[in-house]
Amino acid sequence: MGADLSTGQRVARARRRIGWDQARLAAAVDRSVSWVSKIETGRLPLDRMSVLGQLAEVLGVEVIELTGQPYRHESPELDSGHAAIPGLRLALQQATMPGGAALISATAIPTLDDVTSRVEAAESLRQDAKFTALGDVLPQILRDLIVLCDALDGDDARRAEALMLRSSHMARVSSNLLGHHDLGWSAVQRELVAAERADSPVLQAAARWDLCGVWLHEGELTAARDMAVRALDDLEPHMATAGGSVQSLWGAMHLRAAVAWSRLWDRSEAESHLTEARRVAADLPDDGNVFQTQFNAVNTEIHSVEISLELGHPRDVVSRAELVDVMHIASGERQSHFWVCTAAGQMMNGKVGPAAEAILRADAIAPQHVRNRPIARNLVDDLRSSDRHSRAEEVRRLAGRMKLS
Repeated sequence: MGADLSTGQRVARARRRIGWDQARLAAAVDRSVSWVSKIETGRLPLDRMSVLGQLAEVLGVEVIELTGQPYRHESPELDSGHAAIPGLRLALQQATMPGGAALISATAIPTLDDVTSRVEAAESLRQDAKFTALGDVLPQILRDLIVLCDALDGDDARRAEALMLRSSHMARVSSNLLGHHDLGWSAVQRELVAAERADSPVLQAAARWDLCGVWLHEGELTAARDMAVRALDDLEPHMATAGGSVQSLWGAMHLRAAVAWSRLWDRSEAESHLTEARRVAADLPDDGNVFQTQFNAVNTEIHSVEISLELGHPRDVVSRAELVDVMHIASGERQSHFWVCTAAGQMMNGKVGPAAEAILRADAIAPQHVRNRPIARNLVDDLRSSDRHSRAEEVRRLAGRMKLS
């Protein structure tokens, strides 16, 4: 995949492969030739997924060809769970194929209570972005649930399918973060099957919320937008008698739609969905986390920062970030995501020092999350060439740990 190349160099390679000059690429993305030249030479960072997605679409490549994922590091801890990918892939293959349970050797069928407690512990690792530790336990959880889903019936089977959905979600998050997007798709397929078998509108909404996440990672923005809208249409009849879970998923789906619209550069639609999410969040618990959505007021405001970033409004990024009480969300992954978005916004504003402070803070909270994110890596790569801030040496050390050439 060309891990030794920068993102800009990969853009240039993809452009040359289809026989385009910089002028043709510039016209295709409605930019100047100077902009394309700066992107390809690294003088201008690719600091938004919306821009990466647009470039990938017009060049006819997948986003990961431009990002260079998956990234590998020199130690198991920094490698962020890559060692678990073969086991995770096999478990998901067994989970999605007919008769997969027969391929698993089990001396004893685990109990639902035991697996439930292990799933809850794994979810804490996922929220803290501790993907190496998560990779150590998740494949076996999936294998045990394959056996349980095959052996149980009635309410116990539905409970097992709900656990399978939650575990497959963790597999999806890990796979997409590490750049194994095909594996993320396998995971969400199993979520959709779990929701159908459990015959639950709530589980169906949770699976669709995750499906939107897969498509956002892959840069399939129209598909993500359309699925979010369809899921909202299907949820709406349940809102009149809804409990907290349905309301949380309603709000979380609006956030998915808002991100998709922002990456399609439609500010009106993005802000409309954000407004509805805020309305719902105001009536729900501050620590809400239904189906690992982290839908609550703080996460809604973290999304507002991300949306402003994707729309290309750096001043709004900074002003909205100042209002986020980020330490009041119980998720290292969400906190880290907030600081990465803030760093990108500061960089777009030309504030190199605050950008460096923010990216270092993100890395201190959840290093495995930061070091696998293309946008974070592009920021660090751009920041390390500047001495116009007091954290220059720390940024250079971080670039070294990220294996940025």
